Amino acid sequence: MSDLKDKVVLVVGGGTGIGLGIGEAFAREGAQVVLAGRTQASLDAAKALPEVGDRFLIKTADAVDRQSVADLVSWTEEQCGAIDILVFSAGTNVPKRSFADLDPNEFDQVMNVNATGAFNCIHAVLADMRKRGAGLIINVISVAGLRNLQLAGLAYCASKFAQSSIGRFANLEALEDGVAVTNLYPGETNTPILDKRPVVPPAEKRAKMVHPEDIGAMAVAVAKLPARATVPEIVVTPRHMPIN
Repeated sequence: MSDLKDKVVLVVGGGTGIGLGIGEAFAREGAQVVLAGRTQASLDAAKALPEVGDRFLIKTADAVDRQSVADLVSWTEEQCGAIDILVFSAGTNVPKRSFADLDPNEFDQVMNVNATGAFNCIHAVLADMRKRGAGLIINVISVAGLRNLQLAGLAYCASKFAQSSIGRFANLEALEDGVAVTNLYPGETNTPILDKRPVVPPAEKRAKMVHPEDIGAMAVAVAKLPARATVPEIVVTPRHMPIN
């Protein structure tokens, strides 16, 4: 898959943040990129971006709703053909993050979007990819799926560990059929989800974080590898946040 021109890339959670950064990176490689998300306004804003916006197809979808995901996959195939690459980058968090403060309903919400949403989207494309003997799934998680981080919170860490396991299991099961799954673990990244932190970081701190275009460049690098190579896991962090 070293040449990405005209490859069909579906990015779930593509309206903002890391998903949009990955979508932009693939569009610049000449891929056919479908951006999906829950908010029409963010997708419209992506479509209006200079240089790459006119290359995007956009569609609203809810990763938690299995019928919505099925409709999205069918629509993408009708518009573009078989999906070569799925990027799952939908995610959410809540401001109240400790056992003492977390509303159980908000715990369910975070688990549903981050973990069940990942399952729904991967499940929706995996069978056809395996049948065709080719495909790549990039499962955008977080270093909170590798380490329990108090700042990230209980629900987010639990959901990201679950999302990580979903990706690892899919990779173990599908590699022999020609399908690879890469779990991508970003560290602190300057995206809108930071606005849900209990204390929103200032601009000068955000500038030192990883940016969505950095994650996009890494996703493209993985997709350009020859079929004989696979990257089960990759971690990208800012320099102030090393993982060891």
